[in-house]
Amino acid sequence: MTTSTTASVSTHILDTSVGRPAVGVAVRLAARLGRDAEWQALGSSATDADGRCKDLPALPEATTHVRLDFAVEPYLEEKQADAQQDAPANRDSGPAVFFPEVAVTFAVVPGEHYHVPLLLNPFGYSVYRGS
Repeated sequence: MTTSTTASVSTHILDTSVGRPAVGVAVRLAARLGRDAEWQALGSSATDADGRCKDLPALPEATTHVRLDFAVEPYLEEKQADAQQDAPANRDSGPAVFFPEVAVTFAVVPGEHYHVPLLLNPFGYSVYRGS
């Protein structure tokens, strides 16, 4: 719950290569209380059938920066194994997964809610502040 002295965070992942939620992706949440402060691990979750993490922990009072770490490699490896016959031949010589993880760091202010969706595909990703 957001109060006037805290911010809150939510996220979800959409696999844009198939137009569906990315299920089972591990997400870690960390926060810090100032630009020069140490990161504090707050907890982790995994995306559900709708690609959402509904149980991310609350942010500490006076949080100024938040980091979401998405462990996308296992999800993309499984997806790649399922679609191996469709892989372009010129990409076979590279790593199995180009982006093994995605780290998103953003600034927050007390009293605000931040919804940060990740749009993911095997060779790119995008994030934005949602609503």
